[in-house]
Amino acid sequence: MKLLAGNSNRALAEAIGQHLKLSFTKASVRRFADNEVFVEIQENVRGEDMFVIQSTSFPANDNLMELLVIIDALRRSSARRITAVLPYFGYARQDRKPGPRTPISAKLVANLITEAGANRVLTVDLHAGQIQGFFDIPTDNLYAQPVMVKDIIDYLDGEDLMVISPDVGGVVRARALAKRINADLAIVDKRRERAGESEVMNIIGDVTGRTCLLVDDIVDSGGTLCNAADALLQKGAKAVYAYVTHGVLSGGAVARIRDSKLKSVVITDSIAATDEIAKCKNIRRISIAPLLGEAIERISHEKSVSSLFD
Repeated sequence: MKLLAGNSNRALAEAIGQHLKLSFTKASVRRFADNEVFVEIQENVRGEDMFVIQSTSFPANDNLMELLVIIDALRRSSARRITAVLPYFGYARQDRKPGPRTPISAKLVANLITEAGANRVLTVDLHAGQIQGFFDIPTDNLYAQPVMVKDIIDYLDGEDLMVISPDVGGVVRARALAKRINADLAIVDKRRERAGESEVMNIIGDVTGRTCLLVDDIVDSGGTLCNAADALLQKGAKAVYAYVTHGVLSGGAVARIRDSKLKSVVITDSIAATDEIAKCKNIRRISIAPLLGEAIERISHEKSVSSLFD
């Protein structure tokens, strides 16, 4: 087993390496003057089980191209097996046709990764589980919930907790967390007028006097979480926290969360943090490096990955 990291999230890659007690394969991943990606593997990888760690986060197209070129370089270097480890799978929200004459870009990206030469994919909290079926190679979708549950127990033990799904589509995810921490479930009925904007309509469930945990897979503009927090507090909630796997946090999202009524937004390190995120008083990060490290080790030794979540 050998690890190779792209440039999208070096901190997470190094944490995974430390967990596995492995150093990274020597490679040069750089740009030419015109921004073309160039990769040179600087040690023998013939017959090796290679794991390429690269989130396809902002800048999504650059990081995706970097991943594809790394995979191609490894394939042409005769690696035995190449596993693309994507802590955050970009384009996942484009998993269906929302209207006529629109693409299904998540399927396109899956095809690109497969055609580049990947033999397997390992990712975390896909926006929609059916994206696994877009790949014609084995795909493992890990869940960040065990890491979140530990954090909830550490920080909110003893509180009268209620798990909140910020929309109807996230009910399955919220119910799974509620079951793990033995809490009740409520749902925010939300109507989205246009992309990037949301309006909270109603709260399904009694949140009076409860400490509410909003659970989602992606926070991008932050509007949904902030609007949901306002609605929950208006309905009598004691306090509102948010637990989200992928902190995309584009545009003015960080400022919006900083000025909101959310006690804290807990995100994982699946996407590299900007300085603005690191300085925000009510955004906290937890690491999924041990989870990914354990999954990588199990895949390499042909052991069960699903038993991580039993």
